[in-house]
Amino acid sequence: MALTILKVKNAKPGRHCDGRGLCLVVKDSGARTWVLRMQQSGKRRDYGLGSATEVSLADARNAAAALRRQVREGCDPVAERRMARKVIPSFEAVARECYDSLKAGWKNRRQTSWISSFENHVFPIIGARAVNAVDSVAVVEVLTPIWLEVPDTARRILQRIGAVLDFAHIKGWLPDEVSLRSVRKGLPRQLEKAGHLAAMPYSEVPALVAKLAAAAPTTGRDALRFTIYNAVRSNETRFAVWTEFDLDKGVWTIPGERMKARETHIVPLSAPAVALLRGRWHARTSDTGLVFSNNGETPISDMTMTKLLRDDGIAGVTVHGFRSAFTDWAAEMTDFPKEVADKALAHKLPNKVEAAYRRTDFFEKRRKLMALWALYLDDTAIPLPAAA
Repeated sequence: MALTILKVKNAKPGRHCDGRGLCLVVKDSGARTWVLRMQQSGKRRDYGLGSATEVSLADARNAAAALRRQVREGCDPVAERRMARKVIPSFEAVARECYDSLKAGWKNRRQTSWISSFENHVFPIIGARAVNAVDSVAVVEVLTPIWLEVPDTARRILQRIGAVLDFAHIKGWLPDEVSLRSVRKGLPRQLEKAGHLAAMPYSEVPALVAKLAAAAPTTGRDALRFTIYNAVRSNETRFAVWTEFDLDKGVWTIPGERMKARETHIVPLSAPAVALLRGRWHARTSDTGLVFSNNGETPISDMTMTKLLRDDGIAGVTVHGFRSAFTDWAAEMTDFPKEVADKALAHKLPNKVEAAYRRTDFFEKRRKLMALWALYLDDTAIPLPAAA
């Protein structure tokens, strides 16, 4: 029989049913609580609706009807209440926790670019938002400024955001997994294929190097000049530390864990490259820290050198493309064999048999080649001698 206001007021200790699972539970202490009992996913559950001294019979019936409707629609009121009580961290906090838990399994130092890519491109836009408020629309907002500008970086960031959201789901901060498959539909098509990075014609590179040298020195400008002088990958410059260099001998030894081919690469440094390093040595903050860093600990962003090009109005050219410019110059302007240029670029031979027989690293030939490249960059009027 349904309850009445009078029955609620005079109810003795025990459970008093109103119908359809709504009950008034009266304890020996006199405390009175409304409870709704329902079946959900094959399990019987009791949902508290509040104290009878604060919630009237009519309000309890309305609350019970609302809960029944939620369950019929597939909601889990208990889970939603837990989520409402739970403090949801910001996207930045979750990303940093995710990074700390994953980085121990990464094999090389280049993966530190993982968090720096967030610091440069993601945190300024959505870092302060609660992680459960980050959806496909927010991700498109992050990627739109860089999707065509630095397509490889943008694609990596998309994957990394997905990893952070998966991590948040596992931690219980997101009730459901978030699919980012629709994100690409909200972004323009990337025409440039990965691996074919736009390069500046080698004939235009000396003018750029001269412009960089004439401008006020900055860590970014030094890093870009150094990268061009040595035809190395940007990450090899960004994460270079002082202990890798012997400036007296003009040698840079990059450990295998920092190289794409996973093999130690010894770079013969040209005179301008050594001079650039000596200038930075005098301003260093540590004898063992990062060379191209403002504090010796934090590497410059993967976008720092690219931004220098864009600020100079150089569109469509990538930092990696200077390696292609070097390759074209070596082929067209010198008599050095292709194998020497390939070794200077630390290219791994695709033929394993050929690689096994070719033990030389052409170090002395590479030293002459890099000296000629530096000479070309600094003064194109000087005639180039043939390979020795």
